[in-house]
Amino acid sequence: MLDTLTHSETDEVLQDNFDYTVFAWSKQKGISPIPVKYAKGVYLYDYDDKRYIDFSSGLMNVNIGHGDQRITDAVVRQMQEVSYVTPYCVTKVRGELGKKLAEICPGDLNKAFFTLCGATSIEAAIKLARLYTGRHKILSRYQSYHGATYGTLSAGGDPRKLPDDSQQAPNFVHIDIPYRYRWNHDQASMLPDSVAQLERIIAYEGPGNIAAMLLEGESGTSGCLQYPQGYLAAVRKICDTHGILLIIDEVMSGFGRTGKWFGFQHHGIVPDMVTMAKGITSGYLPFGCLMVTDQIASRYDDTLLATGMTYSAHPVSCAAALETLKIYEEDNLIENAVQMGNYVAAQADLLKQKHPSIGDFRTTGLLGCFELVRNRTTKEPMAPFNAKPDEMAVMSKVAAKIKELGMYTFVRWSYVFVAPPLCVTKEQVDEGLSIISEALKIADEHVV
Repeated sequence: MLDTLTHSETDEVLQDNFDYTVFAWSKQKGISPIPVKYAKGVYLYDYDDKRYIDFSSGLMNVNIGHGDQRITDAVVRQMQEVSYVTPYCVTKVRGELGKKLAEICPGDLNKAFFTLCGATSIEAAIKLARLYTGRHKILSRYQSYHGATYGTLSAGGDPRKLPDDSQQAPNFVHIDIPYRYRWNHDQASMLPDSVAQLERIIAYEGPGNIAAMLLEGESGTSGCLQYPQGYLAAVRKICDTHGILLIIDEVMSGFGRTGKWFGFQHHGIVPDMVTMAKGITSGYLPFGCLMVTDQIASRYDDTLLATGMTYSAHPVSCAAALETLKIYEEDNLIENAVQMGNYVAAQADLLKQKHPSIGDFRTTGLLGCFELVRNRTTKEPMAPFNAKPDEMAVMSKVAAKIKELGMYTFVRWSYVFVAPPLCVTKEQVDEGLSIISEALKIADEHVV
């Protein structure tokens, strides 16, 4: 009887969602989402109490794990005091959060402008860069993602923007940065060639026209495409030479995900602006932040800052963020990300010996993915960049098997992502990798 009731509830939940809501980045028919009833730690549970290990932390945002009641308590306490004030008022939690972010950010990144999400953080950064410099062009990377608004889609190089191609915003210029696995030349030439390409593009576009360069701290959904060693240091120097601001997008790679507070800290640089979201509240509430240097902020001491939003510095989201930052420190989650990232990498090496479909595995902390290939010699991908549905046949079967075996994770083109919550244990890593290993048997059958 219980199973019948549960099944009926599952059907009702699914049907209401199908009938009355719209799904992002998806066709609306024929999809099969997990109906999540509750979540705890690194696990999701559906209405039949089937457990799924969350191996991509939602969308690489639930860094502290699911269901932490410390966040709930902090949010409730704040709502009992005040749930909303306009951005022209201030709250204690707003100031405390700004102070804490200034403490964890390096250099003179001491000023926080609070936003609603990653896209609004990027939009604010682009606008501010243009206002501050008086220039109009923004440089960014092909194979990057910065958000789904027209401005942030245009800034990114993700092919999800192509259906909106005719409506893209102007004055965004893209460069291509190679990554080690697919660099078919002498490895020593990768850095100088990449830097030379950037310098050429800047010369072609006119350095006096370029307001900022926008890059991810560490690559995420494009495939964890790690920078050539020394690249961001070279970018910092080039930007300084030409008066170009450097904006680093830490929406996905920030807040311990890579084993440091921010991904750019692996590269020994300090940007002019840092965009944040996702891990700042661990996804418990929508929230974002743009951190800027004292120098940039001081320009507006006596000049109007021409940007804003109704929900900037929302006190309840500020409370969630402040408590989340405390949890990172109290639970040693960043240290655990380093340890578990090393463990994942070691286990991935063993899996590579077992599965010929694994061409490469790369990770920084707990932001990693397997890249699957049909042939290790030619490196033909199991699914090409921006694959069409029929080109995803093998990977779709891999993804379906992963779900069937009790895992939720991000599978895109030829990539299977490994980015569990930072609270993950060795036993849970083993559980997750064993599921992936079983699913990779499908891909192995298509290796030639």
